[in-house]
Amino acid sequence: MSNDAPGFTRRGLMFVLSSPSGAGKTTLTRRLMGTDAHAALSVSATTRPPRPGEVDGKDYYFVDEAAFERMVQDGAFLEWAHVFGNRYGTPRAAVEDRLSKGSDVVFDVDWQGARALASAAPDDVVRVFILPPSVEELERRLTSRGDPADVIARRMDRAVAEISHWPEYDYVLVNDDVDRCFNDLTTIFAAERLRRARQTGVGILAKEMSRREP
Repeated sequence: MSNDAPGFTRRGLMFVLSSPSGAGKTTLTRRLMGTDAHAALSVSATTRPPRPGEVDGKDYYFVDEAAFERMVQDGAFLEWAHVFGNRYGTPRAAVEDRLSKGSDVVFDVDWQGARALASAAPDDVVRVFILPPSVEELERRLTSRGDPADVIARRMDRAVAEISHWPEYDYVLVNDDVDRCFNDLTTIFAAERLRRARQTGVGILAKEMSRREP
């Protein structure tokens, strides 16, 4: 979504989505990617090996430990973390390139990733937290996946910990109806794109108008 008026440009934004497992974040993210041509999902670099069907540069940037460490030392990541024995990071250059061209980048991350991104780029980040309608409904959704009881228990514990970080977010949505939640999400996205601070061309346009004689 962009403004095509002459001389009107916009800086992209970093749209960060977080939720406990089972709250519907992945469904909402995929739907957003399928309906918005001006947004792209962030592609992380990782040290884990590719899984069958994964494509380098599309699913992840696959790098070895030495290359990842060089990127860390060079400040090439907006954020990075250890996850289950591997390292994952958000390459700074690719994100900055999209933002400078007026395109938006969507991040599907946990609260730690959201906090790190907000610290690295506070003027560009918009954070949305997705809540389930209730703890009981969250447990029902997790149970319906058919996982063992101990796995569900660990995920519920992690979900409670994740939910405790909701005050750190700019917006909080309750996903009790996926269509309504998606509409609210796109409304937030549209409004944030129109913030004056992101309309980098509007100042020039307004000054030109203010100099015109009646």
